[in-house]
Parts: sequence; C-alpha cells; structure tokens
Amino acid sequence: MRQLILKVGKYFIFFLFLMLIVPSCDKINESPIPDVFISFTINLNIYNDLNVPGNAMYFPGAGFGGVIVSCFEPGIYYAFDATCTNEASRSCLVLKNEEFEHCPCLFDDFILECNCCGSQFSRIDGSIFNGPATRPLKHYNVSLMNTYTLRIYN
Repeated sequence: MRQLILKVGKYFIFFLFLMLIVPSCDKINESPIPDVFISFTINLNIYNDLNVPGNAMYFPGAGFGGVIVSCFEPGIYYAFDATCTNEASRSCLVLKNEEFEHCPCLFDDFILECNCCGSQFSRIDGSIFNGPATRPLKHYNVSLMNTYTLRIYN
C-alpha cells in the first residue's frame, strides 16, 4: 500500500509541475504585431552602409510593415519590424518620410518615431525610448551566412 501511495505521489507531483510550466509558454510572443513569414538575404557588398556600426536601413515589402536592419558592431546585426507596437497597423510605421516605401534606404536619425502616436524607438536595436508604446519593436532573427551575406528570418 505504501508503494502505491509513493507511486501515485510521484505522478501527482509531476502533473502539478507540468501544470505550472505549460501556462508560461503562452508568453513566448508578446508582440502585438502579427506573425508573417519572413526570409530574405542582404548582400553586404551591395548594401555596404550596413557594414558601418550604427547604420540602419529600411527594407519595404518584408515583415508586417517593412524591416529595419541595423549594424550594432561588425558582425552583430539586428532586424526588427517597422510597425509601431502601440498601434499595430501597417499605416503606423516608425518612419518619417514616405520615400522609404520605394527603396532600401539609409536612416539619418538615431531615434525612430511613430507617425501615428509619437512613440520613439532606437534605430539600433528597436528598444523603446518614449511611449505611449510599452513594448520594443518586433525582432526578427539575423544570421551572418558568410562575410558578405545576412539572412533575415523568423
């Protein structure tokens, strides 16, 4: 009888542990920006401005509202969606000019500002400077495939 109680107790503890862990998996994607498939490459020989630390470029047509790729330091890159996390609308981008809709373009400003709510984000890593947004820009994965090709994907 004692062995049966110990055996059932082990299963009960395992079940209780499992019930505590599973609900925490719901918070993997906390971004209000919808998930869209993204996979493209960037030739750093063509877009050589991305080899300079601190530079960032906008690539329209990828992600939900276009993708901003930035160079933090040689070999370290960030990619994030250009859609503001406060508005989550394709018309609310962190871009100042409409000229960015037609080309991959280099940014001049260090701070990206939402054209709808005024939230401000870092162009280097998408972190938030000023609200009303409470979440950073949605990040995408970046891999350096070789010395001159970046892969952006989710």
